[in-house]
Amino acid sequence: MKTKIFALIALPLVMAYAAPSFAGKGEEIKWSQVPTIVQKTFSENMGGGKIEEITKETRTIDGKSVTLYEAKVRKPGPSGKKIEIEVDENGKLIELEDE
Repeated sequence: MKTKIFALIALPLVMAYAAPSFAGKGEEIKWSQVPTIVQKTFSENMGGGKIEEITKETRTIDGKSVTLYEAKVRKPGPSGKKIEIEVDENGKLIELEDE
């Protein structure tokens, strides 16, 4: 009986803490924490925009752990269009996406 009660209490707690690690959400970081090679790729793809947020995330791709950096950028001008730039730890552009 105690085991069932424990499972009913513990399972939701474990799921609540584990879910963010599977959600693909990264941790927000500052520009100064971004490797220089990644900063360079961001700068080359921002089109004069301003970075609003940078996140760092570790994913497993083809069995290998890879660190990815994503910048949310607001483009200049009246449209103020937002783009997302995703770059790997080696400075390779992974994705450039309009929001």
